[in-house]
Amino acid sequence: MPNTPAPGTGRKILVIGGGPAAQRFVQKMVQKGLGQDTITVLAEEPWAPYDRVALETLFTDPERDLTLGDADFWDHPQLDLRTSTRASDLDVKNQVVHTRQGEDFPYDELVLATGSNAATLNIPGAHRVHVFRTIKDVRGIVDEVAELKEKLGRTPRGVVVGGGLLGLEAAAGLKDLGAEATILDVAEFLLCTQMDRDGGLAVNSLMREQGLDVRCQRFIAGVELDEEENVTGVLVKDGPGPDATVEHIEADMVVLGIGIKARSGLARRAGFHLGARDGVVVDETCKTSVAHVWAIGEVADILGQTWGLVGPANIMAEVVADRLFGGDSKVTAFDTSTRLKFSGVDVASFGDVYARTPGCIEVNYTDPVAGIYQKIVVDKDQETLLGGVFVGNAEPYDALRPLQGRPLPAEPARYLSAAGGDAPETELPDDAILCSCNNVSFGTVRGAVKDGNHSVPELKKCTSAGTQCGSCVPMLQKTMEKTMLSLGLTVSKALCEHFDLSRQELYAAVRASGIRTFPEALERFGKGRDGCLICKPVMASILSSQPNAYVLDEGRGTLQDTNDRNLGNMQKDGTYSVVPRIPGGEITPEKLAVIASVAKDYGLYTKVTGAQRIGLYGARLEELPEIWKRFVDAGFESGQAYGKALRNVKSCIGSTWCRFGVQDSVGMGIRLENRYRGLRSPHKFKIGSSGCARDCAEAQGKDIGVMATPDGWTLYLGGNGGANPAHARVIAQDIDEETLIKYIDRYLMYYIRTADKLQRTARWLEDLDEEYGDAMAHLKAVLLDDSLGICADLEADMERQVEGYQDEWAATLASPERLRRFRPFVNQPEASDDASRQYVLERDQIRPATPEEIDAAESGDGPVLIAGARIPVGAGS
Repeated sequence: MPNTPAPGTGRKILVIGGGPAAQRFVQKMVQKGLGQDTITVLAEEPWAPYDRVALETLFTDPERDLTLGDADFWDHPQLDLRTSTRASDLDVKNQVVHTRQGEDFPYDELVLATGSNAATLNIPGAHRVHVFRTIKDVRGIVDEVAELKEKLGRTPRGVVVGGGLLGLEAAAGLKDLGAEATILDVAEFLLCTQMDRDGGLAVNSLMREQGLDVRCQRFIAGVELDEEENVTGVLVKDGPGPDATVEHIEADMVVLGIGIKARSGLARRAGFHLGARDGVVVDETCKTSVAHVWAIGEVADILGQTWGLVGPANIMAEVVADRLFGGDSKVTAFDTSTRLKFSGVDVASFGDVYARTPGCIEVNYTDPVAGIYQKIVVDKDQETLLGGVFVGNAEPYDALRPLQGRPLPAEPARYLSAAGGDAPETELPDDAILCSCNNVSFGTVRGAVKDGNHSVPELKKCTSAGTQCGSCVPMLQKTMEKTMLSLGLTVSKALCEHFDLSRQELYAAVRASGIRTFPEALERFGKGRDGCLICKPVMASILSSQPNAYVLDEGRGTLQDTNDRNLGNMQKDGTYSVVPRIPGGEITPEKLAVIASVAKDYGLYTKVTGAQRIGLYGARLEELPEIWKRFVDAGFESGQAYGKALRNVKSCIGSTWCRFGVQDSVGMGIRLENRYRGLRSPHKFKIGSSGCARDCAEAQGKDIGVMATPDGWTLYLGGNGGANPAHARVIAQDIDEETLIKYIDRYLMYYIRTADKLQRTARWLEDLDEEYGDAMAHLKAVLLDDSLGICADLEADMERQVEGYQDEWAATLASPERLRRFRPFVNQPEASDDASRQYVLERDQIRPATPEEIDAAESGDGPVLIAGARIPVGAGS
């Protein structure tokens, strides 16, 4: 066996595998300085190492580049990345690796980073299932869904086997692609590795609310195929035994997401020591049983098991890099904390999730209605933090995870934010881990800030923190800002390079000066000539929030994005949506008839939206004025589905009809919507009006929520749905209607004055928590007790907004000059691009044809295409 040269003297270092572990190893080797050493990487896939954590994003953004590291990283003269190259044989005696392509690669040091394969099942029909592990796998699923849509003429039905991280991401991907998704799992609840029972059951409920069919304690017995090998369904048993009941579930495709299996075939054939799950057994330095061979990532069996997380893979890679330079690094333990968001569900866990530590104590809070579960595990002294589980509201995770194994600064219950906990802010020690994916400590980040890295992008580049899953980025920014303040440095609140003022300061300056145009604001408060993509829309919002300021006048139209500029949301085919306002969701039959008439005359796709309105889709730009004239003449107003403004007020039927209602929630909803319609703000906001504590209008999940009580109304603030949900907080209870309106007036104007750009109310309250310790205590002092003496001014501002309201579409129709912008071709005002759009019928309504459908139709094998959507609605297929 050849002698190995010393570090930097010309070693041939060979890496088998081109995943994240290989990337991290090579990255660390380059950072340490290669000297004369060379590194060759044999990557079986045709791509450079990419971020597998972000694979799910390819379902909605197929062209997204997931490549890890800088674009020019592999241009280093001593690195040789061989893509589409598979190692076939390992000759450990002569230290040579042979490839299927017939090449030989001698090595002095070999690193096995072959990763894992998606686990499979030995069941009938298994050859027709998809797995979810690589870019190729995702593209195969995307293509299959598209083909099924075209072939079947309906929504494809997908079954995902496995309720862990992979399975849920696959199910969310199918849903994003427009397919139905059923999740099968053998456990009682989803995410059984990351969640305890209560947390897992909460995940089950939330996923069902997101439209996914969840079936737990189910064992797949086979995939049913027709004569042409097409999937028609799956056979499912309710138990593992022979007496289990078998059920048939209809399906058009099946995706396996049941875990991973170490890719150790190369090592097995070469005689390596393998573990119980076929991982290559290594010691705490990642050495294998064969000299000069190391193993890292998912193929390695270390600390008694294999690990399917990016954090452990990165640590192993760094240990081997250190050892190859004479260091003494060892693997002692791994941080297996998890935080993820999918289908609008926020989930996180860390440490002793199952509370298995002898004598430990569990402190938890559950809100089944809101779908929230929070649990903290402490040891028997009720001080040392052992673990936590968070579902629906993972707000405490960022602050708690770094404290695992350390004394909590306050009582555990104070960290249950969903229950109104008021945990004190804690200065985390330097050795606590901020970024678990890359094992970056708070001390490393603080040191980088002290070295002059004063922006999040700079910190990401120099520390690697926040560059993988991204969940630690908010904590990264907070740590940076606190460190800068401790150094006596000013934390920049500049809006952008053109305005040194923050959004709040700029709003106050514009309001005080009476400025009406962007050039005036730039000349007086900014610098430069043109502005940018940050300051232009911010200024458009600020200027439009002034009373009687038509959103597109005085040059404001050029500052807006396409949706605001054309007073409608652009759709995927270049047409627009038309969404009239329906206050409180209450509408007369006569107005319904107008909507039906317009939809039929213009051949528009029609749908009841989630905001209790009726949306019409497929209108061409030049048709918008015609359509809106008919709506305005019938008494409708713009629903502003395109604007950063009030979207809607959702209301239940209330006391007028419901036997449980205690107040008129519909009347209240209509009053609120008519009062705050058209109010421009830093971001969109929504209001809910519920007639009793059952909260059918979901007031506790809205930016502003009002809930009826026998004695009046309870006012909730700062709720949020969507991808980053937040539970609303109570500011006042049992107040009368006039007091309620007064408090909302003050709250909205204070939000408009002080929130940051594109900041929802929930995130604004989180900033107030950070600044004042308790957002609600601050708001009660300012808005209820008038501690700043501004309440009268806030109320007057709102009254001017209400009195100055004008419907944007009515104002547009009244001005020939404003109507000029609604032309598809400026030089040919009468022309139309109608024929360029192609549609197909689906469920008796039109939808845009896919490129594949258009190609197939042109060859005579596809569906019948309809040009320009000029067909009666409900014409049938």
